[in-house]
Amino acid sequence: MTPENVKYLVVHCAATRPSMDIGVKEIRQWHLQRGFNDVGYHYVIRRDGTLEKGRKDSVVGAHAQGYNAKSLGICLVGGVSERDVNKPEANFTPQQYHELKFLLKRLRETYPNARIVGHRELNSGKACPSFDVQEWLIHNPI
Repeated sequence: MTPENVKYLVVHCAATRPSMDIGVKEIRQWHLQRGFNDVGYHYVIRRDGTLEKGRKDSVVGAHAQGYNAKSLGICLVGGVSERDVNKPEANFTPQQYHELKFLLKRLRETYPNARIVGHRELNSGKACPSFDVQEWLIHNPI
């Protein structure tokens, strides 16, 4: 993908409990088990705010059906309740939100025309990323 092709920066969650400290390695394994050829996301932000690189930006992702060829996927680890994995919950750490804002600012420099969206904005059947990205952007301008 070229910078001109990237129309969306899609924020996701891993749909994991807040006690799970995982990263690209674990998500890659899950995605390979599902038949993907690699981790579907381009970036993963761990619970402590560490940014890990998934796919290269130039490689089409596997994270938002119908939008993969024109987007980059950013995944925050967490997003469901500790007690009930079927309950979406915006349980991300301040370090994750800080890194998300920093990453989005950096990506907008390379992809200035890309629109920042939550996965659920592209697929109304999803709760992902368990918070309203547009509302978050109002309070955290990029």
